[in-house]
Amino acid sequence: MSGTDGFDPHDGDEEDETHGRQDPLPIPVPRASVEDGGLPLPAPAEPTGPEPLSLEHPVLKSLLGAWALAACSAEETAAVEEHLGDCGACADEARRLREAVGLLQRPESLDLDPGLRTRVLDGCLDRRPPRIPVPAWAASYDAETARLDALLQDFGDAEWHAPVRLRWFRGEEPTSRRTTVAGVIAHLLAVDGLVAVALGLDDPLTAGGDPGHPGKPDEPDAPDAPDAPTATPSRRTEAFWAGSHYPPTRSVRGPWREQTHALVRTVSFTGGGPGRLPVSYGGFELPLRDAMLDRAFECWVHAEDIAEAVDYPYAPPAPRHLHGMIDLAARMLPETLAARRRAGLASRSHTRHLVTAGRPGRSLRLEIEGSGGGEWLIPLDSPGAVGSADHEVAHVALDDVEFCRLAAGHVAPAEAAAGQVGDRDAIRDVLFAAAALSRM
Repeated sequence: MSGTDGFDPHDGDEEDETHGRQDPLPIPVPRASVEDGGLPLPAPAEPTGPEPLSLEHPVLKSLLGAWALAACSAEETAAVEEHLGDCGACADEARRLREAVGLLQRPESLDLDPGLRTRVLDGCLDRRPPRIPVPAWAASYDAETARLDALLQDFGDAEWHAPVRLRWFRGEEPTSRRTTVAGVIAHLLAVDGLVAVALGLDDPLTAGGDPGHPGKPDEPDAPDAPDAPTATPSRRTEAFWAGSHYPPTRSVRGPWREQTHALVRTVSFTGGGPGRLPVSYGGFELPLRDAMLDRAFECWVHAEDIAEAVDYPYAPPAPRHLHGMIDLAARMLPETLAARRRAGLASRSHTRHLVTAGRPGRSLRLEIEGSGGGEWLIPLDSPGAVGSADHEVAHVALDDVEFCRLAAGHVAPAEAAAGQVGDRDAIRDVLFAAAALSRM
């Protein structure tokens, strides 16, 4: 032992100064606890997190979705989590929402759906009223040109020069013409020019310069443009292509777009008054209201051709616009049947007889299924006759988009997926007459 106040662990091992040993190491005295000293306990530390907000139950319940997505502020999160400890119903709902959020976190690519832009544009066109009211008969042209313009917006050089094959029926056989995406837009520009001429606007075939290459004047020996009032759509297109110094490029989009805007603006400012103004297609005429429907139909058809060439999805028109296009085709069928009969292309029917204009005659019921469909009674013997259910000899059923593709020459009459009942010759004549509506 060393001293009297503690145990020396080195006692007996080392010497002190008098006996040759060192001093022992000091050992600290144990610290007395606060309780032992009678002192008060320290105050608890202040919480560092945000104080929960004082919110009503309906507000807290409405925040559960944002809380599950971790979209609440720190104060809102604290309020919600404090509430979940007291409200069993909200706690169950919060658990379900968290599980749903977990299902939304998919490992697939986050790339946008390629059809998103089309759907958004369709919704905008359906819901946003124009500043100047567009006549109902011009609305489909306005919508379809806007949709096609949106498709073209991000095209690069490769897409503009992608090959496209225009298809239509001539007589009894399908035919086609090869061009490019830019060539298709040039075709639409040239044929829409028929409507522009009828409205007193500039004709793209006679305007100075090359629409596909602005700034270059026409060559003196360039082919003469066909007379606008009598030229057919195919002649105008061929003249436009032949008059271009080079194959059309992306620069054709500007003139086409400006022309579409001018057409819609002109018919809108007139208040729809010139709807009966005749538009010449060379071999026949259409009133302006039907010509605008015809141009909307062709714009959609060729937009699908372009989308197929660049491997991009493209939806059909809105149902009310699709119905208008089908109605125009159904109204044109009697005259087309008569033209094919005069050309010796119709079936020789032993039951056919002349009908006085305005009187009922043999009819075919054309049933078009789908959101844009309906029913039409097509007079078979004379374009002046009236379709009559009492004189119905055949019934044909077709899907709305399938019928439009038949009328566009993209589906052969023999291949049309149709429900057919009744006079086979009458059915064949109507299907081939629908395909004969197509043209370049």
